[in-house]
Order: sequence, then C-alpha cells, then structure tokens
Amino acid sequence: MVPAGDYTKSTPPPQSRGRGDLPETALSRAFRGVGPKRGRQLALMGILTPQDMLYNFPRDWSDRSSGSDLSKVPEGPVVFQGRILSGRLIRANPRLGIFKARVATGDRKIDLVWFKHLSFRYDAFAAIKKDVTTGADLWIVGKAEGDLLGVREVRVDEYYLLSDPRKALHVGRIVPVYGLTEGITQHLMRELAHQAVSAAAAVPADPLPPALLHKRGLLSLKQALSAVHFPRSFAELEAARTRLAYEELLLLEFAWIFKRRQTRGLAKNFSYEIKRHLLTPFREGLGFELTRAQKRVINELFEDLRQPFPMTRLLQGDVGSGKTVVALSALLLAVENGYQAAFMVPTEILADQHMTTLSQFLKGLPVRCAMLTSRLSKGDRDKTVEKIRAGEVDIIVGTHALLESDVQFPKLKFAVIDEQHRFGVRQRTTLRQKSALLDLLVMTATPIPRTLALALYGDLDVSTLDEMPPDKTTAQTFHAPEEESLAAVKAEAAKGHQAYVVYPIIEESANLDLQSAKAEYERLRTGPLKDLRVALIHGAMPGRTKAKIMAEFGKREWDVLVATPVIEVGIDVPNATVMVVQNADRFGMASLHQLRGRIGRGRLPSVCYLVADPKTEDARRRLETLVATCDGFRIGEEDLKIRGPGEFMGTAQHGELTLKIADLHRHAELLAQARSDAEEMLKTDPRLLATENGPLRDRILSLYGDTWNRIDLA
Repeated sequence: MVPAGDYTKSTPPPQSRGRGDLPETALSRAFRGVGPKRGRQLALMGILTPQDMLYNFPRDWSDRSSGSDLSKVPEGPVVFQGRILSGRLIRANPRLGIFKARVATGDRKIDLVWFKHLSFRYDAFAAIKKDVTTGADLWIVGKAEGDLLGVREVRVDEYYLLSDPRKALHVGRIVPVYGLTEGITQHLMRELAHQAVSAAAAVPADPLPPALLHKRGLLSLKQALSAVHFPRSFAELEAARTRLAYEELLLLEFAWIFKRRQTRGLAKNFSYEIKRHLLTPFREGLGFELTRAQKRVINELFEDLRQPFPMTRLLQGDVGSGKTVVALSALLLAVENGYQAAFMVPTEILADQHMTTLSQFLKGLPVRCAMLTSRLSKGDRDKTVEKIRAGEVDIIVGTHALLESDVQFPKLKFAVIDEQHRFGVRQRTTLRQKSALLDLLVMTATPIPRTLALALYGDLDVSTLDEMPPDKTTAQTFHAPEEESLAAVKAEAAKGHQAYVVYPIIEESANLDLQSAKAEYERLRTGPLKDLRVALIHGAMPGRTKAKIMAEFGKREWDVLVATPVIEVGIDVPNATVMVVQNADRFGMASLHQLRGRIGRGRLPSVCYLVADPKTEDARRRLETLVATCDGFRIGEEDLKIRGPGEFMGTAQHGELTLKIADLHRHAELLAQARSDAEEMLKTDPRLLATENGPLRDRILSLYGDTWNRIDLA
C-alpha cells in the first residue's frame, strides 16, 4: 500500500454546487448503476457530479498488479488467481449463511469463505452460486488466515471471473482505495471513478497555462486526474500527485497574495505617533531589560503600525520568549494615541492570566482595562459592553465573547489574537469587521515551520522571537514511571513547592476522559498524595470555580493541582516546579510542549515527567523529541513531520485549508515554487485578465471568492 499522507481532506471540489436537482436525481442521470438510495449516500460524501468524483481523490493505492505471496500470511489483503475445485452453501443459523469453496492456485489449495445475512425476499448468494462453480477461474481479494506454512483460508471481499472484462479496474493493476460511507463499496467507487475519468465533459478547463506546465514539467489536468485514480505505474501516480498538489498550492498562494493586496490597498484614516507618555513609564517599570529579539520585533510592529495600510502580522515565539510584553508595547502605542485595543484569547483562564499580567505591568498608568468572557453574569456583562461602547475602556481582554454582535468598539484600531492556532481565518475576519480598518497582530507559542506559515498565514508578515530572556529556566523532561514522578512531587512539596498532575481530555471521548480524571484525582488524594493538599480543575467546571481554584493555587493554598489540559495556556505560578503528564502518549507534541511551559516560570529548577507506555513508533518519537529538546521550533518541525499540518494546527484550523492532496511537509518545495510562480505571473498580469489565465482566475474565485471576507480580483 502507498501511504496517502493527508490526501483526503474533505473540501467540496470547484464548480460543483448550486444545482437545483436533488442529489439522487442528478447522480442517476450522471452515473450508470446509481439510483436514489445510492445517490443520497454519495451526496453525503460531497459527490453530486462526475467532476466531484474526479476530485474525490483516493486515500490510498493498493498494488494488485501481480498475485500475493501465499507462502506467508500478510497483514493486508491477499490478491491471487485460482481455479474452483468445489463449493457449497452452509446455513449457519436462520439469519446467517456461509458459502465455502476450495480453490487451487499454484501448488496450494485454499479455502474461500463468504458470509451473508439471509433474507426471505431474495437469495443473498445468487451471484456467488452462479459464478463460483467447479472449474471457474477467478481473481480473489480478501483477508487471509493461516500458519507458518502460509495462507490456508481467505474471507473473500471481492472476486472477479477471469472472463469478466470489468475486472481490469479492480485487479491486475494498481487499484485506488477511497474513503467510504455506509452502503458504498470500493467496487462501486472504482466503477464511478472510471465513468468520470471516461467522461470528457467531467474534466474542467486546465487552470494551469501551457507555459507553466512546460516550465515545471507537469502533467495536464486530464492526465493527472486519470492517473491519480487509475495509475499505470507508481511513477505515473507520483507525477499525478505532484501535478495536483502543485495546483492546489498555487491556487492557495494566489488567494493569499490577493488577500494581502486587498489589505494593503486599504487606506487607514488614522495614524500613530510615538508619544511615550505610556510607553516610557511602562518600559521603566518592567524591572528587567528587554531581549534583543523583543526590541527588534517591537520596532517591526511600530514600523508596520505607522504604514498607511492596516497591519497584518504574525508573532511567533517559544513558550517564555516574552510575546506578551511585545504585544503590550503595541497595545500601549494604540492607547496613547487615543484608540481602543482588543486582546482576544481562546480560554477564560488565559483571559484571567492576561488581566493579571496587565494589572501588574500597567500599575500606576492611566490605562483602563476590562475583561469580557462568557463567565460574566448578565448584569456585569451588560455594564462591560456599555463601557466598551461608550469608549470608557482602553484595552479589552476577552474570549470569543468579543465577537458577539452587540459588542461594539467606537475607537477600536488595534487587536491582538493570542494562541492563533486555537482560532481560524473566520474568527480573524469577524474581529476585523468590528472596525472598518483594524491593525491586527496574531500570536502563537506553537512555533510554526516556515512552510506551514506560508500556507496558513500567507497574507501575514512574520516576526519571530528567537531568543529567551537570560533568567528563563528550562524544565528538564524525563520519560518516567508514575512511582518516580509522584515521589518527585512529594519531594518538591516538602520544600514548599507545588506541582501539576495532568490527564488527557480527548474530544471524541471527553466524558469518559473526564470521569477518568476525576477518579484519578480521588485515587491520588486518598492514596499516593494523601498527605498533600490536592485540588482538581477541569474545563467542564463553571468559570468562577476554575478562577477560584487557580487563585488559591497561586496563593499556595494547594500543593498539587490535578488538571485536564485546561491549564495548557495562561497559567503562571512561579512556585510550581514539577509537572506529571499521565498518558502522555495521548497528547500531541505541541500540547506537551505548552503544558511543560507551565513550570519553570520562575528561577527555581523544574522537572516534567512524561508517564506513558507508547504503543506506536510515532508516539515513541514524540516522547523522545520532548526529552531531547526544549526548542519549540525544532519540536514544531518534528511535529509537522509526524502528524501532518491538519492535526498540527488543531481542530480550529482544520478544514480551512482547501487542500485535498497536497501535503505541506512532503510538498514544501512545491509550495515555494508555487509562491514564486504566482508572484512572477502577477508581475505581467496583475488581475489574471489574459485569455490564457482565464481558467486560473475562475478556479481561484470558485474556491476562495466567498471566503475570508471575500477575495476580489476586480
């Protein structure tokens, strides 16, 4: 099997929506063998037309070009030819039938088995009894069982008579393997893909002009679509994937360039002057010297803010690199010019932490701050919203609550989005719509490899904090058993220090995970840590309860905080020196790196213990990387290699990249080529109005014209 990577992201293909027909009606006309029921099932997969089927790329490919070696039992399906020696139907019970056949292949004799649910309305075995007769020659595909001497029995998934010409799609070649839904088989998907490939009208106009195809040595669109479904060789398959991946990346880069051009085409009706009546006392009151990287990035931000067009910049820096101070410098520049500024964060805990940080750094300065989260009572929320609307708040810290329609900012000119990977393009756009023109800074503590930044944030300039403050301590990390980890917790508590014990909450099994975390809290509180003061915090708690527990932990009223990943961002307790992450193999590397960033916040030596029994090679690689390095950029690169961009960015970003076949790690060079080619083409044809660029322009608009606050090529 060929690894498919991230080739099956679900995004509707271009030029395939907006028809008045019911899906089953349109599909019945377009495909042979598709009735209303199958039509509805295919529509659930986003397949409404032959063109949709063309763009429903295989998730994998199986090499059936020759028979399997039956002298050993493979992990995957076996494929072989044989001649039927005998066959018989067995009724296992009133509702289940079994058809068994003996087949000869080479010098081996193998038992074939079919299972079917019996029905009073039709003979479930009719086709098998007709085809699988003594002397019939078949291709067999199925799951094998056997012993050290090789395959003995095969549970048949597919079979084809050698005399059946339709077998050419399913055996004796490299075969596509598709994502399925209930009631749809691989056999049907291959049949439909072949119909679509054979229908000339299904292939849209090639968006890549001939000159570009020649320059990059790429297949035409028709060749690539045919070869990605039914390749004649793995070399042809790779050529098809390269062509289609390049096209996707090129379309994405054009979209980002146009988006950036639109932003830069806007003229700000306001400006900034560095007055220093807030910035200077803020800088003097910090109590520490800014790093060279912080000074450089602040200068980059100030230069951007004074441009005549709105700023769109990404600030990335590792945990503890000082992003908040940099952002606060820009927030104060806005405030000292008489404007409002917003600071949007993904969680209430992080909002609390930022409010605490702002209160410390801005103490004594005439800056009015407020917080807006869903935790506020209706009365408090109404008062805060009214103050914001009246211009009586300078800096507003908040969660998604800032995006609600009744929250109006009369003087909002600058906004910061923290932990950008928790949000998406749509949230970014919604915040921008709060003000006709808005300078925007997005921040992430999950350092993003350049390739991914180019794809995810192609409309943003990037600033990087690549230097740690000199007094920043780094937590040592060990892969250790629970006994050793909890012994360290007790030892640190004896010194007056505090600890976290973190349990995973995975979205698909959140209720079960939460029950497990609560049970483990009780086990620790009454067992190994019974002599310590142990508290529990999790995301399902009311906001006020979480805030109370965190405040108590900050005041050292608890020795140990048992927590879910709700503490991943925004917790700053310098006295916490130990973290134990239970079932660490269930976390991604970015999350683990963020979690251990909750310790080592002061000058005390800190240790993170990863308790895990990794079952896969990827899980082992993740743990080994985290033990070996605290460099977030190196971790980010390795994370992208292991998990791919969709998981790397988290669920908020997943699906906002319209990539169905491109892999941002595998195709990093293609992405760079696509960016270069897009910029080169726009030098001579800025709006893609040349005749040969018409299909390219149409495809960009069909994919991106109505997203991200509209992309306009006028």
